[in-house]
Amino acid sequence: MVGQSNDRCDIAIVGGGLAGGLAALALAAKRPDLDVRLVEPGPIGGNHIWSFFDSDIAKKDRWLVAPLVRHHWPRYDVRFPSHERRLRMGYKSITGEALADAVMAALPAGHVIADKAKHVAPDHLLLSRGGRLSAKHVIDARGATKFAGLECGWQKFVGRALTVKGGHGVEHPVVMDATAPQLDGYRFVYLLPFDAETLFVEDTYYCDDADLDAPAIRERIAAYAAARGWDVAATTREESGVLPVVIAGDFDRLWPASDRTARIGVRAGTFHATTGYSLPDAVRTASSLPGIVDRADLPAILRDRAAASWRRQRFYRMLGAMLFRAAEPGARYRVFERFYRLSPGLIARFYAGRSTTADKLRILSGKPPVPIGRAIAALWKRDWR
Repeated sequence: MVGQSNDRCDIAIVGGGLAGGLAALALAAKRPDLDVRLVEPGPIGGNHIWSFFDSDIAKKDRWLVAPLVRHHWPRYDVRFPSHERRLRMGYKSITGEALADAVMAALPAGHVIADKAKHVAPDHLLLSRGGRLSAKHVIDARGATKFAGLECGWQKFVGRALTVKGGHGVEHPVVMDATAPQLDGYRFVYLLPFDAETLFVEDTYYCDDADLDAPAIRERIAAYAAARGWDVAATTREESGVLPVVIAGDFDRLWPASDRTARIGVRAGTFHATTGYSLPDAVRTASSLPGIVDRADLPAILRDRAAASWRRQRFYRMLGAMLFRAAEPGARYRVFERFYRLSPGLIARFYAGRSTTADKLRILSGKPPVPIGRAIAALWKRDWR
């Protein structure tokens, strides 16, 4: 039985969030010959909604996420004090419940272990309720609460699904509504219309600290809804989070070479440095696992890939340095307002983490939306490299 002192498997995934759940699904689909266990003390996927642009996911990897999509739209809007725009780009959302249902259906009974790992090693883990699970490979997907060696700004948010009596009138997502009062850094409201009367409203802040005042943000969401004349009959779900926006740091401190346990997801440092989002990287990693999971050097392969991803994120860390070191908190919205005047293709490649050299030059060209002296100082420091 699972949890006995001598239990064994081929692959033990620790953490049932986005990265761990997708990894379990990919291995179950492509490597049914393997005994895969998933260790997660709480609900798989948690209370989360993950959204992505169609261009974030390569066509060869879409098989993994397509069954999980619960909402999709052909376009989205952005709103700023001096600029509004509609972009015709596919946008989709996955819920934690959809991920949980898929994982429970894919893995055999008893292969999801509702427990916490109190010790994780390359070939075994110890469970909080007692027992040892040995494996050919342990894959650590527990996310991260501490980011050793990193200097970060923060993107923090509270999102609530509101039932609006008589309908809300929002036809497609509003990815950024920065016409809301600018508080605590760059503030924007994010809207996802799930149906005619259900609207997910997320109040988001790019700020200097990671402290999340959930009660205050709930009040601001209520004020935003009231200002639009929405008659809110109920709140059906709430989620919150704090994501790192990496400015500078040392990958070798984030994932020391001496740590030979395989990692994926945020724990491996594979997320977009400017936005904090990890879904595109989580999909790419999960899709690659079936082809490399037999390798004895799997931890080294994953660490090398994470290090390469870290190097590719250098440009995005530079943008984070400009945002947090050069822009006044109340004027940070101007950085995004200018960005959303650029071409749709450039915007899509930015969010996917695949900006070309031409894209980077275009983003940096022209008069900067921050004080020039502070911009030069932010770039001169060069620790974002």
